[in-house]
Amino acid sequence: MSPRRPDADVPPGLLVVDKQPGMTSHDVVARARRALSVRKVGHAGTLDPMATGVLVLGVGTATRLLGHLAGNDKAYAATVRFGQTTVTDDREGEVLTTTPAGGLTDEQVRAALARQTGPLQQVPSSVSAVKVDGVRSYDRVRAGEAVELAPRAVTVHSLAVLDVRRPTADLLDVDVEVVCSTGTYIRAIARDAGADLGVGGHLTALRRTRSGPFDQAVARSVEAAAAALLIGAGPGFVPLTAAATAVFPERRVDAAEAVDLGHGKRVAATGTPGLHAAVDPGGRLVALVEDAGRTAKVAVGFPA
Repeated sequence: MSPRRPDADVPPGLLVVDKQPGMTSHDVVARARRALSVRKVGHAGTLDPMATGVLVLGVGTATRLLGHLAGNDKAYAATVRFGQTTVTDDREGEVLTTTPAGGLTDEQVRAALARQTGPLQQVPSSVSAVKVDGVRSYDRVRAGEAVELAPRAVTVHSLAVLDVRRPTADLLDVDVEVVCSTGTYIRAIARDAGADLGVGGHLTALRRTRSGPFDQAVARSVEAAAAALLIGAGPGFVPLTAAATAVFPERRVDAAEAVDLGHGKRVAATGTPGLHAAVDPGGRLVALVEDAGRTAKVAVGFPA
């Protein structure tokens, strides 16, 4: 490995990575740290090892954006298999039950999946990253504990059925596209739709195609995205200001206001609710600001 650079020597921004199967989100972060020879890298939104697709990383001061990016809606392409349940609700887990699904009609399948849209109280898979008393649920399951997680409120904005196939007489595979709120488990959709149909279900494929405004079309390998960051441009790299203004409304501030915000002082209110990306005359992101009465306060600062 090359000598570690000071984090300040690396341009802050986002890496839009196309995660490959078999890697954890932590593995991707570790590869980015090695490629850039820096420590300050984080991710916005975990992807299971089986899953592929868009994983957004923050580098340097852009890690301050990650908590806000993680709450954005996400889009997925997935394949649901009806006729089997697994311990993990995906293909990587041991098969628990097998129930012939060949008698189901396409209309029954589409109706069951349609019932998995809208506001839901969804129980995450017990083999998930949800923490129970500070310990990941999947670690408790691997230790032999029986884990029952509480339902959580999620919203599935849309679920489109693209194809219905019958690979065997007793199994039924369905390709879907899902747009949902953060915190939604696509494998829980497969599990619950299968339970609704009485045959069980699990995921055999999962790809995140979009995370907030960042689409798979701009995603690249970790190394390619890191190389783009080091030269300051290229697919897979989103500079800090561009990243913030892709998510939040832009608010231009003058030089005096930029100095005030840099010292944590308040400026005039924006007049509209929610976070705004305050950008100085030189195009630098100064802060995320939010109205608090007649003034706007700094929610997250980005020092020069």
